[in-house]
Parts: sequence; C-alpha cells; structure tokens
Amino acid sequence: MLMRTDPFRELDRLTQQLMGPGTWSRPSAMPMDAYREGDEYVVAFDLPGVTADAIDIDVERNMLTVKAERRPVTKADEVQMELSERPLGVFSRQIVLADTLDTEHIKADYDAGVLTLRIPIAERAKPRKISIGVGTGHKEISG
Repeated sequence: MLMRTDPFRELDRLTQQLMGPGTWSRPSAMPMDAYREGDEYVVAFDLPGVTADAIDIDVERNMLTVKAERRPVTKADEVQMELSERPLGVFSRQIVLADTLDTEHIKADYDAGVLTLRIPIAERAKPRKISIGVGTGHKEISG
C-alpha cells in the first residue's frame, strides 16, 4: 500500500474529486510556458499521458485554443486500483495572440508529453531601417 504525507497534495486531490474531471463544456486548465526565442514565440503545454490524436489546436482570428483529453486506461477485471492521482478528462487553454504574430505559419510538435507551438513573429513587426533622402525630400522605408 502507498502512503502520502504531503497535505497540499491531498487538498489538490480532494478539490479535483469535488470538481470532477474536466469535460468539453467545463475543461480543466493545463500548465504552460511561453517565451520568445529569436524570431519565434514559443508556447509549451504539459500534456503527459495524452495521445497526439486526442489534441485539438484551433486559431480563430487572434485566439489560440488548445484542447486535449486524457482518457482512462482500460484495466483487466482482476486489477484493484490502490491510488489514482493522475487527472483524467478534458484540458483546455486559450491564449490571445498579439497582432505581431503570424498565425498562418504556426508549427506544432508533440514529444514526451509536451506540446510545443512555434509561432513566427510577423514581418511587419520586425525592426526596419528607414533611409532619409537629403535635399530631394523623399524618404524610403526598406524592410
């Protein structure tokens, strides 16, 4: 038999039991990291135990939505569960993307339970040099 001693873990488990697993109408949140790496914006979601075909990624205008479902593993009839802490159900996260990101060229990769989205910075958002004409009065923007 397994025993736990962390009271906060027990509180998290009880909260999860009271709220129940996430559903499509009321999904649970999923942890994520977001950072800029060169000319890309990177968002990484933790989805351990989720198969790639159970992940749904949508972009509508500037709203990125990631939904995933962790389904229960079927067990043989003679198996008796002693401890079950891994949450099941539907997980979702919505992110409002800035206008400076190119939502047409998002790349998604799923490896070792981590979904990584790479969103390029739009060309119009990158720094540009502006040359100034002397005496002719014309100015040119190069990009």
